[in-house]
Amino acid sequence: MPSPDLCLAFFAAALLLGVAPGPDNIFVLTQSALFGWRAGLATTLGLATGLCFHTAAVAAGVAALIRASSWAFTFLKLMGAGYLVWLAWLSLRAGAARAAGTGAFPGYRALYRRGIIMNITNPKVLLFFLAFLPQFCRPGAGPVWLQIVLFGLLFILATLIVFSAAACLGGRLANWLNNSPKAQIALHRIAAVIFLGLALYLAFTDAGLQD
Repeated sequence: MPSPDLCLAFFAAALLLGVAPGPDNIFVLTQSALFGWRAGLATTLGLATGLCFHTAAVAAGVAALIRASSWAFTFLKLMGAGYLVWLAWLSLRAGAARAAGTGAFPGYRALYRRGIIMNITNPKVLLFFLAFLPQFCRPGAGPVWLQIVLFGLLFILATLIVFSAAACLGGRLANWLNNSPKAQIALHRIAAVIFLGLALYLAFTDAGLQD
C-alpha cells in the first residue's frame, strides 16, 4: 500500500482542491443558504456518493473508455447540462412559489439525489479523477486499482470535510434569509442563474483537462 507520507500529501492536496471555488461547493452553499445546513449536508452526501461512482469507474478503466469515445463524453455532458437546466427551472419555480407564500422544502432525499445526479453526469469530474488519482500510484505498492480506490476514498473524505464546512456557512445565511422573504426569492433566482451558468459551462466544455 502507499506510504503514510504519500497518503498525507494526497489528502492535503485534496483539501486544497475542495476549498477552491467550483460547481460542487457553490451548489452546496446555495442549497444550505436556501434550506439550512442540514440541506447542505444532504447535498454533500449526494456529491460524495457520486465520487464513489467516479472512483469505481477509474479503478475499472471505464473513465479511459469515456475519454476515448467522443460520443459517450458528449452524451454524458449533455445529460448533466440538461439536469442543471432543470434545477434552474425548479429554483425559479420555487422563487415564484415563495413569493406567493406557497414555497416548499424539496426534502433531504431529493437534495441527496440531486447531489448524486449532478456529480455522476459531470464527465469533467470523471476525467479529473482519471488524470489525478493515478499520479499518486506507486509501483510495488499493491494493485493499481486498489491504490486508486484508497486515494478515491481519501478524496471523498476531504470533500466531506470541506463541503460540510461550506454547508454550515450557508446555514448561517439561511437563519437570516428565513426572516426575509424578499431575500429568499432573490436567492432562488441567483441559484437559477448559477445553475444555468454551470449548464452552459458543461455543455460547451470539451474532454480536455487543461481548463
